[in-house]
Amino acid sequence: MKDTFHKNKQGRWVAEYSLDKKIKEFKILLPYWMMHFKVGCILDGQGYTTHAKNNIDFIFAVSDAQGLTIERNGEQPFSQLKSFYEKKKDWLFGFLSYDLKNDVEELSSENPDRMGFPLLHFFSPDIMIQITGSEIKIESQKFKPNEILESIWKTIPEGNCECTGDWIMESRETEEEYKLKIKKIKEHIVEGDLYEMNYCTEFFINSCFIEPAALYSSLNYISKAPFSSFYKWNDKYLNCGSPERFIKKENNKIISQPIKGTASRSQNKIKDEANKNALAQSEKDKAENVMIVDLVRNDLSRSCKSGSVIVNELFGIYGFEHVWQMISTITGELKDDVHFIDAIKALFPMGSMTGAPKIMAMKLIEKYEITSRGLYSGSVGYITPEGDFDFNVVIRSILYNEAQHYLSYNVGGAIVFDSDPESEYQECLLKAKSMRKALGIEN
Repeated sequence: MKDTFHKNKQGRWVAEYSLDKKIKEFKILLPYWMMHFKVGCILDGQGYTTHAKNNIDFIFAVSDAQGLTIERNGEQPFSQLKSFYEKKKDWLFGFLSYDLKNDVEELSSENPDRMGFPLLHFFSPDIMIQITGSEIKIESQKFKPNEILESIWKTIPEGNCECTGDWIMESRETEEEYKLKIKKIKEHIVEGDLYEMNYCTEFFINSCFIEPAALYSSLNYISKAPFSSFYKWNDKYLNCGSPERFIKKENNKIISQPIKGTASRSQNKIKDEANKNALAQSEKDKAENVMIVDLVRNDLSRSCKSGSVIVNELFGIYGFEHVWQMISTITGELKDDVHFIDAIKALFPMGSMTGAPKIMAMKLIEKYEITSRGLYSGSVGYITPEGDFDFNVVIRSILYNEAQHYLSYNVGGAIVFDSDPESEYQECLLKAKSMRKALGIEN
């Protein structure tokens, strides 16, 4: 281990260390150490090298400065983000909440938001740590890397990943109410209002006392998802075990990878393979997937050069801890005169969490869902000083308001003409499995 460090062009101290067998222990300490800062972000690729390969395996960023925070619609959030990046030309970490849709299209939101995240938040880190294998790179404006490393090693990982106190997990709607909504959405499809709609429902705990860092560690271990993230914004937390990439930029290449189609995993190898094959051959899931692929192609065409938007992979089947997923990959080449922030705006919110046609789907989501999605169905990620970025889709996630002791997770799925309400409800329960296990509700 070396203690030599230098300053980079952003004026940060930089040092690299090799932790060998201590890297797992080091990663465990980071979310607990994050608690000392006002804002922070962890993005963990979990070592995936297939469809979800990340340029950065693991990245940690914290700051005591609030950064760019947009609380209300109408404040031109994407324009402000563009200005914030152009001023900084530095690493930025942040999130986009679902209701930014109201600034992308002429839409509104009336459903109650009980979590309280802002519409948008981005910050430039005081401290950033990148991990590749057993090698770590520490950068900081304020502190020398050896001091940071020493402080992290002194951290004690304390707290419970399960809710304590007198609590009960509740649902915003009963199973029967959920199924009735699915039937009503199908009537819209029959009437020609839309082809597909993503409908979500919320489960919540009103009086939950929990250690957010412990919960993240638990969910991260259980889900082992390629777009896992932990985000701290003051006293509000996102614990995310997402398998889905929203949008990535690498040089001038834009990549989007929507997920539509889910099947359960089994410890029985024969049954597991059968579930995988059934998903691959499911006409319903293919129909869901291809509609969103067409939507993404259309959205990408706004920002990408003519003829450059292609489907690299259609209906790819990929395995995760609890589910098989059908994932397609669409790419395009960004136009020379289009700012990359405008490319993000053109795709937001992601088609996999709305439906098709997109605007009508979002209107009906607002009509039938009874709580604001907030950060759920939004996105978390990073932007590099060069303008490359990678953002996930916030699904399979637990959100926590520490001041209100309010904990929530949403689950849902795509509703199409031949959706069966009972099957859709069971799919919601399947998607909730990793969150329930992390909370100690389910074995």
